[in-house]
Amino acid sequence: MSIRDIIRRSGRSIKSAKGRTILTALAIAVGTFALTLTLAASNGATAFVNKIIKDNFDPSELFVAADESLFGQGNTTKPREYDPSFGTSTTNAGASRQIKRITQEDIDKIKKVDGVESVREQIAVSARYITREGEKKYVATVAAYNPAQKPEFLAGNVNDFEGKKIILPEGYLQDLGFDSAQDAIGKNVEIVVPKTLTAEELRAQLLKGTLPTNADQLAQATDNNSEAIQFNIAAVSKKPITSQPGTELYIYTPGDEAKALNDITTQGTANYQKYNFVLVKVAGGTDDNKLKATQQKLKDLGFQVRSVEETQEFLTNIIGVLQGIVAGFGFIAIIASVFGIINTMYISVLQRTREIGLMKALGMRKRDIGRLFRFEAGWIGFLGGAIGSLAAIVLGSLLNPWITKQLDLGAGNNLLIFKPIQVAGLVLALIIISVLAGWLPSRKAAKLDPIEALRTE
Repeated sequence: MSIRDIIRRSGRSIKSAKGRTILTALAIAVGTFALTLTLAASNGATAFVNKIIKDNFDPSELFVAADESLFGQGNTTKPREYDPSFGTSTTNAGASRQIKRITQEDIDKIKKVDGVESVREQIAVSARYITREGEKKYVATVAAYNPAQKPEFLAGNVNDFEGKKIILPEGYLQDLGFDSAQDAIGKNVEIVVPKTLTAEELRAQLLKGTLPTNADQLAQATDNNSEAIQFNIAAVSKKPITSQPGTELYIYTPGDEAKALNDITTQGTANYQKYNFVLVKVAGGTDDNKLKATQQKLKDLGFQVRSVEETQEFLTNIIGVLQGIVAGFGFIAIIASVFGIINTMYISVLQRTREIGLMKALGMRKRDIGRLFRFEAGWIGFLGGAIGSLAAIVLGSLLNPWITKQLDLGAGNNLLIFKPIQVAGLVLALIIISVLAGWLPSRKAAKLDPIEALRTE
């Protein structure tokens, strides 16, 4: 009996037991539905992370740090020996920690490495406030502009982005009294940054008796110990969708200006001209071999180095772990449905004992009978997979616009991305699993004695 004939006959058998077939297929569909949505969510999250990386970083650059803890490495279970030359930072839990930072001497050493094209300090300065004449004061963070960034501008451009110029986020427009993005272009704002008192200045105040002794005096001293700098607005950036989390309101200025602001705020402290990270551009860094060669040279000098690709992989691995946990529940549902297939096929064998005996009496081989029941199981798997995946695609497509709006992903970005090859692979895997699940019942059918089978009532 040909395979085509067996497939057709198994299909007719499935149709003759619609109720049992549909119930078993629906059990499989539940797991398929969950797995299809999980794969789609994983695709969407990965695509969004990749877009964030692409829109914010240059793949030919390397992240270089002096402290391994900045890359999530190192022993955090033991206290660290105090070193006054280290910088300090605060963890998300509010704990203070020391960080070995990149110094100017380190930067000079990095620049001499063969293959290094340029070194760019990663700087973000917490300004005291930003304001303009007649307007209120607002907190602000000023960061060095990365040429690899791809912000969308409401007005202006960065074609001649040098000197005391800034890219102002859209969120500041109304609060700073601008009528529109275009109205802000070419206008000046004042950015005030804190200055750190040097030991000599503190000593002088102590001798003069001018150190603040109450809250009002402290506030006045703080205002006096600040530096106000005028910046011109070169562009207004649209509310970013694919920015690094937490940088949505960053005000960007050229690297030299950001460095000057950072020097003002850290002069006289252990953090002066020290940086958590520097970004090292590799000459010909689009060539993976050159990038890795330079990366290894920097590691040999004792620096902690991570490429943009490794950062991307790290983030997508986290997504993969989370999606794997969710996918596990889908697999549990499918495993449970396997026992349903076995039970369904055993019942089918018992109900069709006389039919099996007749087929054998008419010359049908054991192998063909076994295939008939395995193919029936395969049909159940196909129906369950098709129903579950189709339901997931339909529901996901309907929910995508709502999810995009709720998560503020922006136009063109979807959390659920369905890939036909993945759906087809999932359905094929379910067919194979179902065929394997029908193996034992098919063996029982193939081994039935035709005479005894025909005697069965």
